[in-house]
Amino acid sequence: MVFGNLEEEIMNRDNLTPMQIAQHSLFTAREKLDLLQQLRADAAGAAAEGREFGFTAGEIDEAIAHVHRGVQDGVGTETAFKGDY
Repeated sequence: MVFGNLEEEIMNRDNLTPMQIAQHSLFTAREKLDLLQQLRADAAGAAAEGREFGFTAGEIDEAIAHVHRGVQDGVGTETAFKGDY
């Protein structure tokens, strides 16, 4: 899946927060984790350059943990067509 430039998209406040990504019903758990991992990498890069990113590493880590808890409970492992998470 191509994510494009997440940093530009995230800085636009009309877009999803990390927790909204984690709870989005159109993404599988794998897609959510891929998006959140990319978001974490972009946030780390921005922090290393002294730029504000829009989300803290803690917010992103909390969203990733939310997806992991859902997977442990058997939620979010099917395709988006079922709208399971």
